[in-house]
Parts: sequence; C-alpha cells; structure tokens
Amino acid sequence: MFLDELTPMVRELTAHPVAFLGGFFSGLFRLDLADDPVKSWLDQQSGGSGYVSPQPSSNGNGSGPQSISID
Repeated sequence: MFLDELTPMVRELTAHPVAFLGGFFSGLFRLDLADDPVKSWLDQQSGGSGYVSPQPSSNGNGSGPQSISID
C-alpha cells in the first residue's frame, strides 16, 4: 500500500522534525551545504564545527580520466 511506503518518512519527521525539514528544503531548493550563506549559517548553529565537504578519493594516479584503445 501507499501508506506503507510513507511510514519511514513520517517516522523520521516525527522523531527529528527540524533536521528532517532542513534536509527536505535543502534538497528541494538544491542548496549546497558547502556554499555560503548556508555554510556560515550551519557554522553558527552548530557552534563552529561546521560542514566539512568530502574530499575526492585518490586512487593513486591523480591524473583524472584516461583514454584507452581496444584492438
């Protein structure tokens, strides 16, 4: 049923309403948490720990995309 699929979302909404709605609206408006003014606002709200953007993983070559030829 359709209500069974919405149950986890409603459960999260009732458990943590501010965090849920903040994440919902940031996704709705496509806000990037690493950009100002969102980043500075998050720093103020969390006491300065802030959002740390994930660093791209390095697989050893560091040269980006490579071309290959297949015979």
